Amino acid sequence: MKLGRVIGTMVATVKYKGMEGLKLLIVRPLTADGREDGEPFVATDASAQASSGDLVTWEASREAALLHENWFVPVDHAVVGIVDQHAYDDGGKR
Repeated sequence: MKLGRVIGTMVATVKYKGMEGLKLLIVRPLTADGREDGEPFVATDASAQASSGDLVTWEASREAALLHENWFVPVDHAVVGIVDQHAYDDGGKR
């Protein structure tokens, strides 16, 4: 499972045919313990409910393209769901 935090939205006036109506979110990837883990990226919202500030799960590559009603739309990342609760146990390695 890949975690991220939605840090904003993006608006595109022109989209590829088949992507009309897809919400675009800016997501910052996170490690399992909640630390930042890379540069933010733009993702489509396959959950159709995510918004700024939400902790989300996401997929990349081919899996992201398959999450939408029109398969294989040109997306690299897609938000899969919203995380309600999150717990991390490092097994005493800290």
